[in-house]
Amino acid sequence: FIFNLARRWKITGITENPTADLILLPTQHRQRFLSRDELRALLVSIKEDENQIAAQAILLLLLTGARRNEVTHATWDLVDWENATLRVPISKSGKERFINLNDQALGLLRSIERLPGNRYIFPSPTTGRPSPSLFYPWVRIRDRAGLKDMRLHDLRHSFASFLVNSGVSLYVVQNLLGHTQVRTTQRYAHLDNETLSGAAGLAGKVIETMAVPAFGAEA
Repeated sequence: FIFNLARRWKITGITENPTADLILLPTQHRQRFLSRDELRALLVSIKEDENQIAAQAILLLLLTGARRNEVTHATWDLVDWENATLRVPISKSGKERFINLNDQALGLLRSIERLPGNRYIFPSPTTGRPSPSLFYPWVRIRDRAGLKDMRLHDLRHSFASFLVNSGVSLYVVQNLLGHTQVRTTQRYAHLDNETLSGAAGLAGKVIETMAVPAFGAEA
């Protein structure tokens, strides 16, 4: 694009686009989702971890599908207990958004002991400020659960997958994740084989119901 623009503007020295013959590799969208057994193993590992502040932050990510920074930088004043939401002043889209808190997420937040004079929900034990990354606690937790190929962001993918496989519409999942386009949500969502088989079976039953004579007719 830059070289083509330079040629159009007739910038001295630019006579051709040296990148014109380059072949772009297709975009790879990595897909990794928690299975039910993996989810159980992860929950056990979270409960057993030595750093419960980080472990609880990771659990909230799993329960809400929130982005890492939305949780690590969350403060108590942003929690609306009555409406069960966590306000994100500036989200990735540049707008304010609200994370819906289910009963499990609310229960988790109520169980956390607040540090006197500290407004952060998950402050670093050493600095009292938000942890810049949950990388090391996450690696420890995931490895103990036998999930060495799992990224922290894959919890967000799994959250979407759980909902879609439970019959929740992509539109609802899109809003829960704070996506501006449903196309992004489609990349996050994953239909497991059980859901696909169930849907295929349902289609067969619908067709059979509408054409009983054809199914029952003798050859």
